[in-house]
Amino acid sequence: MVKNAAFVFIKPHAVTEKTKVLVAEGLEAAGMKITAQGSISAKEIDEKQLIDQHYYAIASKATLLKPIDLNVPAEKFEAQFGISWKAANEQGKCYNAIDACEKLGIDAEGLDELWGKTKKAKKMIKFGGGFYCGEVKPGMYVFNGFFMSMRSKFVTEGVSIYYYTVEWDSKKCSWADFRAQVLGPTDPETAPADSLRGKIFSDWESLGLKAKPDVGDNGVHASASPFEALAERMNWLSASLETDPFGAALLSAGIPQETIKAWSVDPQVTFGPTSIKQSLFDSFEDVDAPYNLALAQMVAAGSPGAKAAVTEKKGISLKLPLAFAAGALLGYVIAKA
Repeated sequence: MVKNAAFVFIKPHAVTEKTKVLVAEGLEAAGMKITAQGSISAKEIDEKQLIDQHYYAIASKATLLKPIDLNVPAEKFEAQFGISWKAANEQGKCYNAIDACEKLGIDAEGLDELWGKTKKAKKMIKFGGGFYCGEVKPGMYVFNGFFMSMRSKFVTEGVSIYYYTVEWDSKKCSWADFRAQVLGPTDPETAPADSLRGKIFSDWESLGLKAKPDVGDNGVHASASPFEALAERMNWLSASLETDPFGAALLSAGIPQETIKAWSVDPQVTFGPTSIKQSLFDSFEDVDAPYNLALAQMVAAGSPGAKAAVTEKKGISLKLPLAFAAGALLGYVIAKA
C-alpha cells in the first residue's frame, strides 16, 4: 500500500539552525521518516519561479501570465472601472503585478502600499478566489498586486527555505492529524502547544527569529494532501512522476501523465454521480494516500457522461470507469473502519 508522503519546508523568516533541529525532531517524534532534506536559495527560487508555481492560482495573475491571457469577466470589469475590458487592453492600461512594479519604478513594498490604498479607496474588484484587479493609478489596472509582497519574502537576497520530504504509515497517523496536530493550523497562536507551528510561535525568540510568527509568517509549510505533496515535489525538487512513489501509483492506476501535470496547478474539476465541481486540491485535502488515489481515479473518470479514463500500459488498454473508482473508495473506507 502506498504510504503518505509530504513536502515540508521552513519558511524564510524562520530558517535558523535551531528551527531546523526543532522541525526535524518534531517530525521524527510523530513517527515520520525524513527521506531527504536540504536548502533552496532565494536566487534559485527567483530564477526558476518556484514560489510562483507554488502559489500558481494567485501568481498566474500576478507574474506568470499577461492580463490579456486571463479569463476576466468583461461585464464586471466595465461595471467597476467604467471602461470596457477590450478597450483597457487595447490602450495598454492593464498590467500584472510584476510589470506594474517595473512601469512605476517601485519594489514589492511600494506596490503593496499602493495596493492597500487602492483597496481602502474601494477601487478594486474581486473576480474570484485569489483573483483581484485594482486601479492603482488613474487608468492603470493591476492584477493581484498583493502577491509581490508575498513573493519578496522568498526571493530577497540572502534568504532561503529549508525542506524535508517525509513519509509515514497512514494507519499510524492520518493526513488530517498530520496537519492539525503535527503541523498545526494556519494561525500559529491557536496551534497546539506541541505542534511545529505552536512550538515556533512560543519559542520564536530563543529560536533566533526576528519577529513573532503570525498567520502569513507561521514558521513552516506542509502539503495539504498526498497529491499536493506530489505537485510540490515536482515543482521544488524536479521530481519525476515515474520515480516518485505516489506519482508512479497514479500512473499505474491508469491516470495519464498529461492529466497529472495539468492537475498540478489546481484546476477546477467536475466529477462524481452528482457532478461536483470544485478545486482539485480542495477535493483531495486531508485524505490519506490510498483514498487520494481512489479519488483521483474518480476525478479522472469525470462526470457521469464520461465512461472511463483510458491509458495504454505495456500495450494493454486499462479502463477505469467511475464504478471502479467508487469501489476503491468503498474498499478504503471499510479497511479504515
